[in-house]
Amino acid sequence: MSTYKAEDIQVLEGIEAVRKRPGMYIGGTGKEGLHHLVWEIINNSIDEFLAGYAKNIEVKILKNNRVQISDDGRGIPVDIHPKTKKSALETVLTYLHAGGKFSQKIYKVSGGLHGVGLSVVNALSKYLKAIVYRDGYEWVQEYERGVPKYPVKKVKPSNKTGTTIIFEPDNKIFEDINFDRDLILDYLRHQGYLSPKLRINFYDERDDFCYSFYFEGGIISFLNHLTKNKNLINFHHIYGKINEEDKEFEFCFNYIENQETKELAFTNNILNPEGGTHLVGFRNALVRVFNEVGKELNILKNNKNLITEDIKGGLYSIISLKIPEPQFEGQTKSKLGNPEVKSFVESKTYNFLKEYFGKNPDEAKNILNRLSVNLEVREAEKSAKEAVLKKRISSSLILASKLADCSTKDFSKRELFIVEGDSAGGSAKQGRDRIFQAVFPLRGKILNVEKASLNKILKSKEIKDLIITLGTGIGKDFNIDNLRYSKIIIATDADSDGHHIRTLLLTLFYRYFKPLVEKGYIYIAHPPLYKIQAGKEIYYAYSDEEKDKLIKEIQTKRRNINIDVQRYKGLGEMNPEELWATTMNPETRILRKVTIKDAEKADELFTILMGTEVEPRRKFIETYAKQAKELDI
Repeated sequence: MSTYKAEDIQVLEGIEAVRKRPGMYIGGTGKEGLHHLVWEIINNSIDEFLAGYAKNIEVKILKNNRVQISDDGRGIPVDIHPKTKKSALETVLTYLHAGGKFSQKIYKVSGGLHGVGLSVVNALSKYLKAIVYRDGYEWVQEYERGVPKYPVKKVKPSNKTGTTIIFEPDNKIFEDINFDRDLILDYLRHQGYLSPKLRINFYDERDDFCYSFYFEGGIISFLNHLTKNKNLINFHHIYGKINEEDKEFEFCFNYIENQETKELAFTNNILNPEGGTHLVGFRNALVRVFNEVGKELNILKNNKNLITEDIKGGLYSIISLKIPEPQFEGQTKSKLGNPEVKSFVESKTYNFLKEYFGKNPDEAKNILNRLSVNLEVREAEKSAKEAVLKKRISSSLILASKLADCSTKDFSKRELFIVEGDSAGGSAKQGRDRIFQAVFPLRGKILNVEKASLNKILKSKEIKDLIITLGTGIGKDFNIDNLRYSKIIIATDADSDGHHIRTLLLTLFYRYFKPLVEKGYIYIAHPPLYKIQAGKEIYYAYSDEEKDKLIKEIQTKRRNINIDVQRYKGLGEMNPEELWATTMNPETRILRKVTIKDAEKADELFTILMGTEVEPRRKFIETYAKQAKELDI
């Protein structure tokens, strides 16, 4: 075991500001900030694995809103720190920027906040308990809101090594302290893929759920997971690993038939959602190598060159960089900023791929033929977008017969109802509040964008008019700041055609307007299924169960009254007053916000249900048919 003692812990400052400004350290006090506490502790255990000590990590959600994270690494030092004159364990728990991550002799690479993580978790926890196994004993210390209840105690002899942290987030700081199991499982799955041969055990004591992760294939297995049910261009993934002095870089990529892109960039096992210099370097290498090889193989002709946009279409890639001193933009590590990384990644990846494709020209041809399509689509889209731009200039004239716009200029109040058919459109236009509600009637089913190129999508009149109505543009021209409505409400009939139209619209929004979904602008209207009239009184029921309950209640109050039940087949059957009262009036309507709880699962589901492959869809239907009351094929 290498030396790892109190003198290795460097102290920079205290943690007084953390509770006052938690957003500076964990990004916010909502759901993401809450779970960021979990990531920080997990990252410390991952660092022990990366350093070659830990082999197992255990994560538990306890019944009392606490989380317990354990590893079998070396254990945090407990001897007296020379500067603070306190136990090193108490030092890392109470001093910001105190930890072993500053010393490269202790951690060659690290994903944690360089000692900030544990002290921040402690400062933002109502309760925290640290249990350390090292030096032949079990040691323990407890905290309340960052304040130690007692000095570090030697509990009993033990031959184990490792660290266990149990913490309960402070309900005075966080909006909600209920942990999301699926979110934690996804994070652990990523860590398992990025840490081959690390075993991660997960338990949720709230309902006795358990799960384990252990992968030997690393990011190759990870990409297999992401491209499940996708049509791959290359028959196997292209994988490369480069080691140079204190840097390690590995990548794995492939292309799929359609245009969607999935790029995951990690630094020291930490996901960088906004990419960074390593991702820029990787993309640059792909552009360089495919342009050169494309000309050598005579696939790229007439002096045409691929650009980054062409490289991204259909690309599924994972890159993982390990370096000693990462510089992140933002405390939550969303983007890597090390300037020297760009040239390192670009040159090493380019050299690796140039040699690889020299030995495997057939694989280069497969991918280049796919990229040539991207180039052609880009050129075709340019012409199509110019046509859309011209339409946008005169959109008030073109859409006058279709879009019934609202008058208010207040974005926060503007609503757009996308309704099915002219009949529903007519009722909605008459029944709406013209000040803040706009109506866009669809004529028939829109194009299934999962099976179409962007060039073909832009030729669809319904979609083109909808793009103009939204105001955001599409593709690389998409700009959410130009969105014209704060609520985009899909209002379709409750029959199979209505469900299909809703699914087609959700596919369009997910694939080409995802920020609108992510920021909560997309809603689904929930109109009633039944109108129940008892004498002069009218009731509305939104399900069969609610209808039966209402009828029983009416019969109990007035046994001899005549009850008339009307089932709505579609919105077009409602008169304007009924449509307003049940579906459009903000005081009485029911809206369901469309959210993406799990992006990977959502991506896979859209691919299965709306893609070109029949077999995965058949298997999905066979698996879930019994759970569906109505299945639209």
